[in-house]
Amino acid sequence: MKRKALGVLVLLMLVSAAAGYGVWWWVMQRAVPMQAERIDYIIEAGSGPKAIARQMREAGISLDENQFVWLARLTEKDKQLQAGAYEAVRGDTLWALLERMAQGDMLQTRVTLIEGWDYKRIRTVLSENSHVKQTLTELSDAELLAQLGANATHPEGLFYPDTYVFVPGTTDYDILRRAYQAQTDLLEKMWAERAPDLPLKTPYEALILASIVEKETGHSADRERVAGVFINRLRRGMLLQTDPTVIYGMGDAYEGRIRKRDLQTDTPWNTYTRTGLPPTPIATPSKAALQATLHPEQHHFLYFVSRGDGTSEFSRNLTEHNRAVRKYILNKS
Repeated sequence: MKRKALGVLVLLMLVSAAAGYGVWWWVMQRAVPMQAERIDYIIEAGSGPKAIARQMREAGISLDENQFVWLARLTEKDKQLQAGAYEAVRGDTLWALLERMAQGDMLQTRVTLIEGWDYKRIRTVLSENSHVKQTLTELSDAELLAQLGANATHPEGLFYPDTYVFVPGTTDYDILRRAYQAQTDLLEKMWAERAPDLPLKTPYEALILASIVEKETGHSADRERVAGVFINRLRRGMLLQTDPTVIYGMGDAYEGRIRKRDLQTDTPWNTYTRTGLPPTPIATPSKAALQATLHPEQHHFLYFVSRGDGTSEFSRNLTEHNRAVRKYILNKS
């Protein structure tokens, strides 16, 4: 009789274990219902399993909170779950979601800052990116520069043009900080390796001229030659007379073309009315523009004009330049 009772007990234990395993397998392998094919969600810092489950449900992931908490604690994943932005796709199991958060396999996105953009355009692109947390709305340029530790008085040109990968919820300040540090490091390195005897006193002056080279170069093969023209003019004390600086100084008044009166209207950036470099960069220069500025082509050209196909015609004197203007701008041979 006792042997029979023991057998029944063992059988019950086996059935119970099998049932428990079945429940375990079902919880682990069952796809979690979702309200969309893909759901992006954010786990806030300091959240425990219960709070995480609630945040996921609020995002549209219809998981069972008790099962989530039970599985997290049973597998000791509850101590490993990391705050951040994640992606859930239809077909994901509870276990897959837990593993992803325990490993910190966060959702990443990207934003690209293009060479030649001005600071205003950069700020607009960041403000329109739904994955970027906006924190700079009430911050002045001076306050931003102070937080970055920048010595400049204007943010123009200080941010390296590149594609920045980030986790959704990253702040606009964090992205600008990365771009600022990248530009600072690059400029410091390239300034240390610059060609000798350039008429540039500081890395910031190199940044200013590089921004002009960036805007004036229509064809990459001309870049070092364009830089050489401006270097030659600076050495001679000539006006730089570059249209992009006039456009920058006009700000919102620029409507797509420059008139004679615009060239004659003085602004701090008008290189037709003021000698030397403008007070700040006029755009975000590329690494190639910085390289060309600090290692310009050595020649005797003082002028250039667009040929209309992206390339430029270079001239050594005003007579040659006027001839090129008649040919390529006025269409007179």
